[in-house]
Amino acid sequence: MVASRNKSAVLLGAMAAVLFSGAAAAAPDAQIARLGQDLTPIGAEKAGNKDGSIPAWKGGEMTAPAGWKPGTVRPDPYASEKPVLSINAANADQYKNRLSAGQLELLKTIKGYRMDVYPTHRSCGYPDIVYQRSKENAKSATLAGDGFELASATGSGFPFPIPASGVEAIWNHKLRYEGQGRIEPNYTLLSPSKGGSDFTKIEYIAKYFVPFQAPTTKSIADANGVEFYFFQETVSPAALAGTLQAGVYYLQKLNEGWQYFPGQRRVRRLSTYAYDAPLIGLENTYYVDQAWMYNGMLDRYTYKLIGKQEMYIPYNSFSLRDGTRFNDKTLFGADHLNPDARRYELHRVWKVEADVRQGQRHSSPHRVFYLDEDTWAIIAVDMYDAQGKIQRVQEGSVTPIWEIGACDASEDYVSYDLPSGRYWGDIFTIGQPETDWLAGKEGRLKTDMFTEDYLRRQGAR
Repeated sequence: MVASRNKSAVLLGAMAAVLFSGAAAAAPDAQIARLGQDLTPIGAEKAGNKDGSIPAWKGGEMTAPAGWKPGTVRPDPYASEKPVLSINAANADQYKNRLSAGQLELLKTIKGYRMDVYPTHRSCGYPDIVYQRSKENAKSATLAGDGFELASATGSGFPFPIPASGVEAIWNHKLRYEGQGRIEPNYTLLSPSKGGSDFTKIEYIAKYFVPFQAPTTKSIADANGVEFYFFQETVSPAALAGTLQAGVYYLQKLNEGWQYFPGQRRVRRLSTYAYDAPLIGLENTYYVDQAWMYNGMLDRYTYKLIGKQEMYIPYNSFSLRDGTRFNDKTLFGADHLNPDARRYELHRVWKVEADVRQGQRHSSPHRVFYLDEDTWAIIAVDMYDAQGKIQRVQEGSVTPIWEIGACDASEDYVSYDLPSGRYWGDIFTIGQPETDWLAGKEGRLKTDMFTEDYLRRQGAR
């Protein structure tokens, strides 16, 4: 099986070399004309499905409840709803056509694991500028001749709302609109090893600055070639407190990063901190490129756009952020996330299969990505090892962020490492102050806050 898959990757790589000998062409005019008509302005199908279990998209449900203010608990507008079905080990096969292989594996192998499915709400919409720029990109955004780098695109919009390839769909995920920057107090929680009882909890304050999403950004050059800037200060445990990290994630080259170690009182450059390098502090259960469901350069894989399917995915995940309903003691069980806090809905997703590119290597040589059609966010990932077995299963979540007029899929990730029987929750904010989603728009984040010199100055405070 593995040999066959590698042969397929070689063939796909050869095809890509032909297809991308020049920059990829823009979408045909007839297809672009569908945006805002039978397709939403970012390329999803407006119509619901045949039985009505997926409703038609009517612009999203992005109006904040009366009286709500940014920075306060985000009320759940669907809190009174009850599940329409519950999937567990006993009935999982009945619903397998709407599950990923990874979800099916979790249901069958983790005791007590279940998925409660609620009525579907196509709640996600975007500001008008995102719609405008996405249509512009459909006419002009291009890939580079290597087939995976982004050659040109306009900021604030999805680069390929009508994708012709898997790599174009992945670029939509990477450049999905979630505002111009934010400050989030959050934590990562790693479950105990088998037979143990102690979770590993690492608390951070993270800052993200995304000048590519500014209305003034008309090109990659306007954003200095940067996808986003990242800063992180570790708050706990005591052994790691005061550790600082900064990173610059580029659109056309490998990211770079630095780390300040308080015990040494010095800043070090992180060497090739990307791809399948293990994330520091999580006992080799998490690769760097798993963060935010998938990140970094796209050169390790070929990407095949399989098409669309209906699938149960985490959606409208208000419970995962409401500290009045759950805390980290009640949210995280020994073997899995508390099913009572999970809300699944039926949505259409794009399926993309990724195979390691000829001449490259990765500890997960085959990945399957599922991207929500209404946000282009990767919401589920099945990761396979070199023997063709499922190694890790990731799930994200989608939540409307009313103050930026868009949905967020950058918090509340969970990943199950099947060989070790452990899981981690990443970028969880429950029990922490609400994320400040307006920091970038209001000018409280600057590029000089994400540099080696800034780490040195902060560490010397």
